[in-house]
Amino acid sequence: MSENNLNNPENNEISIELSEEIAEGVYANLAIVTHSNTEFVLDFIRVMPGVPKAKVKSRVVLTPDHAKALLRVLQDNITRFEAQGKTAAPTGPIDVPYPLDFGNSKGEA
Repeated sequence: MSENNLNNPENNEISIELSEEIAEGVYANLAIVTHSNTEFVLDFIRVMPGVPKAKVKSRVVLTPDHAKALLRVLQDNITRFEAQGKTAAPTGPIDVPYPLDFGNSKGEA
């Protein structure tokens, strides 16, 4: 791509790189969202059964505009997912019990 194309506001193309490490992803089964006047912070956490402590595995900081765009694109994808006959989690606020109940007894080795 030429330098002129990079500086052209009409150019809607963007090259995105995905490293092998990032492509593996991070599993999270809990997300906590906080915000200030200028940003939204999404903390993704992996909670394990029977373990009273959990670590944030990934943090994403967004502007309010980008948070709203993420909300819209997630809703669109959930709608398409459910249109295929699949079921997503219930809508509305999620009341997470603490300690987290994984619905099973403690495992034994």
